[in-house]
Amino acid sequence: MTLRLHDARRGGLHPFTPIGERPSVGLYVCGVTPYDTGHIGHAFTYVSFDVLHRYLEYLGHEVTYVQNLTDVDDDMLRKARETGENYLELGNRHVTTFLTEMAALNWLPPNHYPRATEHIPQMLELIGALVDKGLAYAAEGNVFFSIAADPDYGQLSKLSPDEMLPIANERGNDPTMAGKRDPLDFVLWQRSLPDEPAWPSPWGPGRPGWHIECSAMAMAYLGTRFEIHGGGGDLLFPHHESELAQSEHATGDRPAVGWWTHAGMLSYEGHKMSKSLGNLVLVRDLLCTYPGDAIRHYLVSHHYRSEVEFKADDLDAAADAAALLRQACLRADELAESGVTAAQSEEVAAHRRAFLAAMDDDLDTPRAMPELAALARLALESELPAVAVEAGQAVVELGGRILGLRLAPHAEAVSASNAA
Repeated sequence: MTLRLHDARRGGLHPFTPIGERPSVGLYVCGVTPYDTGHIGHAFTYVSFDVLHRYLEYLGHEVTYVQNLTDVDDDMLRKARETGENYLELGNRHVTTFLTEMAALNWLPPNHYPRATEHIPQMLELIGALVDKGLAYAAEGNVFFSIAADPDYGQLSKLSPDEMLPIANERGNDPTMAGKRDPLDFVLWQRSLPDEPAWPSPWGPGRPGWHIECSAMAMAYLGTRFEIHGGGGDLLFPHHESELAQSEHATGDRPAVGWWTHAGMLSYEGHKMSKSLGNLVLVRDLLCTYPGDAIRHYLVSHHYRSEVEFKADDLDAAADAAALLRQACLRADELAESGVTAAQSEEVAAHRRAFLAAMDDDLDTPRAMPELAALARLALESELPAVAVEAGQAVVELGGRILGLRLAPHAEAVSASNAA
């Protein structure tokens, strides 16, 4: 089979093929805005794309993985204002926590982890190109992208303008911002308030809008066309819709992205997990009780595009399942060290084929996990030592290389103080 991935722009699943003669597959995932503590919903997104990263490499692709850091935006500056802390120091503190927690979940760090504040010149260049082409306009120290100048705006989210506006307003849009011609016109550059950081620009001192940050950082490391752009499902609109519009119009290269791919949202107690609602399950708290493999097993047991209701009992079951996989690997190691050579059995091969077929089907991990569990049982229960070794090695290959489980003893658990 060939890997098929979901693309929001075209709809449905499409066979994955790299673009042109590029030396590596470009993968850009929208990263955190580090103004507060991360939660298990964030971990679901980044572990999901970590599995994609690992599977692309397993299939033989070289991957250039970029995940940005939004270290200047409305939320960052609001939180810094509330706490009296410098916005960069605030961000650095929360980034350290995030990276420590993700390391505990065996996350492969991206090749590039760019900060928005380090790419202002690239943003100004893109904004200038849009203004020159008549797709953006300056007004009262701000610069806006004109929705009216782009008849294709909405092609990614499939939303009508009437549907767009309330969603955009919930996610940072200010329809009354000075100089706007249309409430949906989104900000590319904005005049800074007196207590906010500012950079010089042709339109006056100010700071970048949220959407232009990701377009500039993606192009800086992956060029004007690349394969996969990912993020949480709540970024589909307006963030990714606006990114698509400004990137393609600024450069003329289409499609800018081959696959727009989104992770589902986690809910808790009947509502989407969010800082505003306060219904957060923190990774660092979970790591006090569960090893990283248990948390990761729980996350990858759900399809990356699914909407998940978090339940502690499910995490307990994942801990038991992860322990079974570790036991299987330990038994296989012990047998191999005693001189047993792995067999080449059809039973193991069948489970392995079924696992990979599920992964090729838009990373269908819920369908793949039972095959991994079946291999673990073979490793533990087979009366043929050679088959047990083969099955255990398959668990390491599939569960370790692809799903990113460490398959190591409980010693991997970290304390909340270490994760903070």
